[in-house]
Amino acid sequence: MSEQTHGGGTGVRDARRVVVAGAGMAGVQTAVALREAGFTGAVTLIGAEPHQPYDRPPLSKAVLLGTAEGSAFDIDFDALGVELRLGCEVTGVRPEDHEVDTEAGPVAYDTLVLATGAVPVALPGTEGVPGVHLLRTLDDAERLRPVLARRHAIVVVGAGWIGAEFATAARAAGCAVTVVEAADRPLAGSLPAEAAAPMARWYAEAGVRLLTGERVAAVEPGAVTLAGSGAEDGAGRRIAADAVVVGIGARPATAALAGSGIALGPDGAVLADAGLRTSAPDVYAVGDCASYPSARYGRRLLVHHWDNALQGPRTVAAAITGGGAEPYDPVPYFWSEQFGRFVQYAGHHPAADTLLWRGDPWADSAWTALWLREGVLVAVLAVDRPRDVAQGRRLIAAGARPDPVRAADPAVPLKSAVL
Repeated sequence: MSEQTHGGGTGVRDARRVVVAGAGMAGVQTAVALREAGFTGAVTLIGAEPHQPYDRPPLSKAVLLGTAEGSAFDIDFDALGVELRLGCEVTGVRPEDHEVDTEAGPVAYDTLVLATGAVPVALPGTEGVPGVHLLRTLDDAERLRPVLARRHAIVVVGAGWIGAEFATAARAAGCAVTVVEAADRPLAGSLPAEAAAPMARWYAEAGVRLLTGERVAAVEPGAVTLAGSGAEDGAGRRIAADAVVVGIGARPATAALAGSGIALGPDGAVLADAGLRTSAPDVYAVGDCASYPSARYGRRLLVHHWDNALQGPRTVAAAITGGGAEPYDPVPYFWSEQFGRFVQYAGHHPAADTLLWRGDPWADSAWTALWLREGVLVAVLAVDRPRDVAQGRRLIAAGARPDPVRAADPAVPLKSAVL
């Protein structure tokens, strides 16, 4: 391995080979960030899908409804000097040999970046059942487009972010939609009850039937059978379903790391350090497949959202090029468009001890929830109040202490409510 030589005018090319496993947002941005940081060596981007690398958020919106032709990244990979190997799944990693195994044979690397993303969790017992869909890839969205176009009756399993976004698109297409959720409220895995409960009424307002506290017992062609734990539907109740869309979560796509010696957490995520390095030499991990230690929140975080896949590559590129990367500890951020509302969240609320409301979530169309821990702002959730999230995210990063009275006044800009 040669020493790093930056561009600039020396004309000396770095001899190192960087291989990026995964061609989603995290992988693509890693390749771009490497070039922006001055890396002149070989960069190879390996993607399991045959499609030109694309962005995922439009899949549950414009692509699904047929209002966009696609969501390919507007990046000239040839001009960047990035080699694409698409339709080529990584099947194994051998750090001791500095090679990754792929369906097309081994690929040698000097530095490897794992950006394999996440895979959706399947509903047990539905593998191979006709009419059951997941929504993660471009092909998934393309298979669902005609389902929406025919205005089928659809059952969505899971009232999380993807379930709500798909239900929104299906209603816009004129489909009859029933959402079945095992928990007692939507977004139970993401938000506390006091914040998520007001969102339940959005379903009815959009003409979507929401069944909470209900588990799916079986799926067969044309129907879903409930286990019958809820108040409305008894055991064995069948719901007509021309199609079933499963949105019950995702797990890190790390199966190919079996036997590699790269440390994984109990959630299956690669255990990256504050510089996004893994336990193996010359191997980094970024995006949905990796967790990282957060000094801000005092715990390891696994963030399955677009912004994490956008930011992490800059840290990896700085580390690879010797740019002196700061510890990776951003304020987590994500957004969702559902039922005519723009929902944004920044931070991490589980350790909070105080909740402040800016507006009434049961009466107001736009409102914000603030979470504080020992007086310090740690998280913000906003519905149609984007300025609160933009300002709140900066305040969280700064460790700001809001004045509780002023912060609870929706007429006071959040940035002006700091002690």
